Amino acid sequence: MNILHISAECFPVAKVGGLADVVGALPKYQKELDTTSNVVMPYYNNKFTENNSFEEVYENYIALGNEYYNFKVLKLKDEQLGFDLFCVDIPDLLYKNYVYSNDDTARFLAFQIATLDWFLTFEKKPDIIHTHDHHTGLIPFMMSHSYKYEALKNIPTVLTIHNAQYQGWFPHEKVNLIPPFNFDKVGLLDWKGTINPLAAAIKCAWKVTTVSPSYMEELKLSANGLENLLNHENAKCVGILNGIDWNVWNPKTDERLIKNYTTSNVVSGKSTNKEWLCKEFSLDIKKPLFAFIGRLVGEKGADLFPQIFKVALAEKKISILLLGSGHKETESALTAMPKENFNTFIGYDEKLAHIIYAGADFLLMPSRVEPCGLNQMYSLRYGTVPVVNAIGGLKDTIIDIDNENGFGIIHHGVSVEKVTKAIKKATTFYNEKGFHENLKKMMSIDNSWGNSAQEYVNLYKSLKN
Repeated sequence: MNILHISAECFPVAKVGGLADVVGALPKYQKELDTTSNVVMPYYNNKFTENNSFEEVYENYIALGNEYYNFKVLKLKDEQLGFDLFCVDIPDLLYKNYVYSNDDTARFLAFQIATLDWFLTFEKKPDIIHTHDHHTGLIPFMMSHSYKYEALKNIPTVLTIHNAQYQGWFPHEKVNLIPPFNFDKVGLLDWKGTINPLAAAIKCAWKVTTVSPSYMEELKLSANGLENLLNHENAKCVGILNGIDWNVWNPKTDERLIKNYTTSNVVSGKSTNKEWLCKEFSLDIKKPLFAFIGRLVGEKGADLFPQIFKVALAEKKISILLLGSGHKETESALTAMPKENFNTFIGYDEKLAHIIYAGADFLLMPSRVEPCGLNQMYSLRYGTVPVVNAIGGLKDTIIDIDNENGFGIIHHGVSVEKVTKAIKKATTFYNEKGFHENLKKMMSIDNSWGNSAQEYVNLYKSLKN
């Protein structure tokens, strides 16, 4: 079976969020299941494309309304990713040093059209087209209803929703940018008076998945306006929990760490990484270290961080280290806080993120929205206790220590009071006899892609029968 994933992101080529981690890992694990699984994405102007070699496999031009753009399809020359990577290069639109911006309607529509134009030239067509989020959401519609893609209409399409908050809306005045189609079908593009690529994909894809079972159920209640549509299309919707790439996220072999470790020396291994962090950021190694890694946005609960941290640090029993960026007001408030038992790195650094997962004692994830969450799985892999809100994939992957088989800290709802109460509970746990044994328990939990990849392959096969 030949699967093509189409995505705006793919780690390590271009990463903004968890979408990149999924698309960069899932194809590798699917290949272990006797499938051919490759990725098509835009060609950006970044360090990865600058430092790697590509070969041209196709060249043509596309029409976007009244504008014409030349494009090339470039294939990564070596096989370092574990799958074939194809990048669509549209110099006037896609070759930017950013992934997302204000001009995304034209950029990603051009990417989708160029990708489908290239597929038309295939002697052997893909068995499955797997699209990811709204940036590729018009592909199922165009394959089914644009006249020029008639030859592709019988190929099953799968949509995975990584985050339903972003839907790619654009006005009906731009409908002429889409290759000509039977205008009787224009309603498939519309949701609440605007062209909505994510809604169109939900309507037109053969199957719709989300990145955790709980997130699928939550979307039927709250999906930024798509609730009724998801309930209507319920029969073709399924939640499949993401995994993590155990080859990349492995404390035994991770080259970014100060010291590698396994379950047999987890205490000393984590201590060495924590010592480096505390020295680097002027923190007290004797105190339990709480960390946050991610975007400083309301979805992550980050707007409450200045208040949460002020209360949590008042008793001087813990240290907090934050790595992330986002809303400028939140960034400013955090950087203005006293640096006693607290520090920040505003921005993102992959090496530092790995060391924090290895060196921190607890990872804070007070998310209001978390479709799946990968950070809590990374923290488990590295023996760091997740402190999470019971939402989405966090609810599916973390069991509270109050339960017999528990290993994490769960709070229900996001407020200063609820999060600080969870931090106090974690601090108490840090000083208890079973804390070190819990590290080994967490590291032994299998959140790799193996099971999830098999679920996707089973889904694909159901569409081919």
